[in-house]
Amino acid sequence: MAAIRILTGSVYGGALLTARRIKQELEPEGHTVTVLENPTLADISDNHDALLVCTSTTGQGEVPANLLPFYLDLREQLPQQPGRPFGVIVLGDSSYGDTFCGAGDLMEEALYETGARKVGDTLRIDALETLEPEAEALPWVRNWINGI
Repeated sequence: MAAIRILTGSVYGGALLTARRIKQELEPEGHTVTVLENPTLADISDNHDALLVCTSTTGQGEVPANLLPFYLDLREQLPQQPGRPFGVIVLGDSSYGDTFCGAGDLMEEALYETGARKVGDTLRIDALETLEPEAEALPWVRNWINGI
């Protein structure tokens, strides 16, 4: 069974709700899931759990305020995570055009710089098409787990 740390970035609660629902669904199956609402580098430095970024996008494709300190520290300190599996679920609004789901792109780039290994394609959930992001996220996560 997998050990997963979900790094959440949420403004209105959609990404956090999605992360909590993933935890609720996976734990009865024997997976260990930790949802981190205000993650720090210390949360990923003392373990080798798979990382799952579950974030919304703010402003012009930016990382939400509760995930921003982690993102900035990750970019500045570059704690090496060679081969550590990660995945990205990002919520956004396609009416924002080029910045649609930009926070996911930023987090992916930052994790790549640490040597982490991306598993699967990024799941981009469009608020204009999906009212319940967790409904799209759960099947994706089940498939993602098979790759870690």
